[in-house]
Amino acid sequence: MAGTQYEYEISISNLTYAHTPGAEPSLSNISMNLPKGSRTILVGANGAGKSTLLQILAGKRLILKEDTYVHIKGRDVFRNSPPGVTFLGTEWAMNPVVRGDIVVSDFLNSVGGYRHKERRDRLLDILDVDLDWHMHTISDGERRRVQLVMGLMSDWDVLLLDEVTVDLDVLVRDDLLKFLQRDSETRGATVLYATHIFDGLNDFPTHVAHMHLGTFLSQPTPWPLSTGVASQVVSVDLGPSPTLYSLALQWLREDRERRRELEKQGRKTRGAREDTVPTDSETFYRKYDYSH
Repeated sequence: MAGTQYEYEISISNLTYAHTPGAEPSLSNISMNLPKGSRTILVGANGAGKSTLLQILAGKRLILKEDTYVHIKGRDVFRNSPPGVTFLGTEWAMNPVVRGDIVVSDFLNSVGGYRHKERRDRLLDILDVDLDWHMHTISDGERRRVQLVMGLMSDWDVLLLDEVTVDLDVLVRDDLLKFLQRDSETRGATVLYATHIFDGLNDFPTHVAHMHLGTFLSQPTPWPLSTGVASQVVSVDLGPSPTLYSLALQWLREDRERRRELEKQGRKTRGAREDTVPTDSETFYRKYDYSH
């Protein structure tokens, strides 16, 4: 792996991570290489490890194992943090600081908006943001638009997106994705994007990857899929030109079947169970059931 830190924009090797010592790993032996200028979509069910992977790449979770290799732009994300890396996740909009009574124009200037006026103004138009909004009175979707202006107004080199388009309406989301694609193509910027919304995304990625229970079932693969590659990454024939939506749907179906097989072998089950509520608890709760 010694040469990959210069060959790839994002490079990971031997990454295993558990949120607490002794717990089952959220990521197991992850390795991945992404070229500069690529736009990769991470596909996987809730709990697949996508968010954890992005947070580690952003340097938000510390990894100290000597044999673990997590580099961006040829630099160790923990010991020699690379410049130009932007992480945008869903937790930002829930921060009480950004829900305070502050005008959007003042908020953006407080984080350096005046230094990036040209890109800031372009993003204000694309995301349809009103500079006179007060952060504590706007909707979650509008607050998300402000976050995106803030995060994208500087010239990023690597963009890590964790479900941040979930609050956007279809038109704004489409305009944003076109902006990101142009930015990637003209500046050679790299995007790694975890999402569960695949409509309108077919022309955006250069690569797709499939995560399941903390591992890659399919490494980042060039998109659109060639006929030979499609048969290697999915178990059914999706036709000559599968859409990203149909591929993601099939991957997630297969993930559910894999998980159910593991449950038959002893893994903790999901869904309804016959012994969910003990008899004495059921008797107690019935006294306070006002649905009848």
